[in-house]
Amino acid sequence: MKKILTSAAALVIGFSTLANAQTADMNTLLNKVREGRVSESAEHKAREADFLKRKSEQAQLLEKEKQTQASLERESTRLEETRRANEAEITRQIEVQRERLGQLQELFGVLQQAAGDAKATIKSSHVTIDNADRLGEIDTLVAKASDSSELPTLAEIRAWPTQMITEMIGSGQVVTFPHEVRTVEGNMTSVNLTRIGDFGLVGDNKYYILKDDGVVEELQRQPSSRFTDTISSFQATHTGVAAVGIDPSRGQLLNLEIQKPTLPEYLAQGGFIGYLTLTLGAIAVLMAVIQWLYLTLVHGKVKRQIRSGEANTNNPLGRVLSVYEANKNVDVETLELKLDEAILKETPALERFLTLIKLISAVAPLFGLLGTVTGMIETFQAITLFGTGDPSMMASGISAALMTTVEGLVVAIPTLLLHSFVAGTSKSVIHVLEEQSAGIIAVHAEKEHGHAGA
Repeated sequence: MKKILTSAAALVIGFSTLANAQTADMNTLLNKVREGRVSESAEHKAREADFLKRKSEQAQLLEKEKQTQASLERESTRLEETRRANEAEITRQIEVQRERLGQLQELFGVLQQAAGDAKATIKSSHVTIDNADRLGEIDTLVAKASDSSELPTLAEIRAWPTQMITEMIGSGQVVTFPHEVRTVEGNMTSVNLTRIGDFGLVGDNKYYILKDDGVVEELQRQPSSRFTDTISSFQATHTGVAAVGIDPSRGQLLNLEIQKPTLPEYLAQGGFIGYLTLTLGAIAVLMAVIQWLYLTLVHGKVKRQIRSGEANTNNPLGRVLSVYEANKNVDVETLELKLDEAILKETPALERFLTLIKLISAVAPLFGLLGTVTGMIETFQAITLFGTGDPSMMASGISAALMTTVEGLVVAIPTLLLHSFVAGTSKSVIHVLEEQSAGIIAVHAEKEHGHAGA
């Protein structure tokens, strides 16, 4: 019982202590809230007072800006009126200037056009290369002639005829001077450049052209050697007359010259058929030359044999005569057969390669025709794929068709002529053999008839 009472008393004491502590905390919190309200109220009042103060200042500033705006608007109105007055005065002054210029306005228009044409001529002229700063005076003249507010002076007007006279004089001069040029590789190098009037530029055994940007550039491909070989001797000549190739069209003919295909490029246009045709032609020419040399040697030996009294077996006629020497005692018919046999043995060597040469001369145009047909087939295929709008697409087929025809004729014509020439030489030797054989038979027959009559 005592324990229960003791516990209850302790519990009551604990609750009492807790209640007192909570009451103390609440009082503290209430005091803090009251203090915060007081401080916030003071701050709010200070802010309110500052705002009211600034409000009056802003009202003053607003009034000041409105006055400034009104002042600027009045100034803008005044300036606008001044601008209108100035525009009217400018229009009036322009009319006064036009009235005072009168026909001079048309004169300056013509002067501007002429100076512009002169500028274009000078800019693209070879004379400008070694006469720098020619365009400055012309540019000033063109600018002032086109400007109605400023007239060119007399000295500036004289620049135009002065530069044209310089152009005329320079067009008749041959001048050599060091100058920077651009090579095919794109590098800049200095060469001794020779200007031939206004027609062209040469140097270092090469031709050069003047580009639109004023740079002197080496041709991508030089013309044939018959032109370039004259450059060094021309540059070394200081007096008298020296030959050199020039382009009076200032580059157009030179461009056409360097665009011409070279011989390998021509041959490549014919393709496989063209190469085959040329190979057959080379073989035919080689055989014809070999046979002609052989026949020439044989013909010389035959002539010497005719003048000789003894048979020499190093030539066809000597071998035929040796057959006669070995068969003097036979009858005419047998001797004739023996001699014919000897001539037939000599004929293949004398007519060697002739059949093949003639065959190649006949086949070469057919190969050319074959190349023409294949080239036209290629052309029609290009037309089918790309149409006729771009001729370059058809160029390869047309080139092949034409070049194979040319190559066929180039092979056929000389081989046919060579065949006729070699065949004629061969027939002349065979004719000598037959003639000598017929003479031998006739002499033998006379002897035989003479013995028979006795």
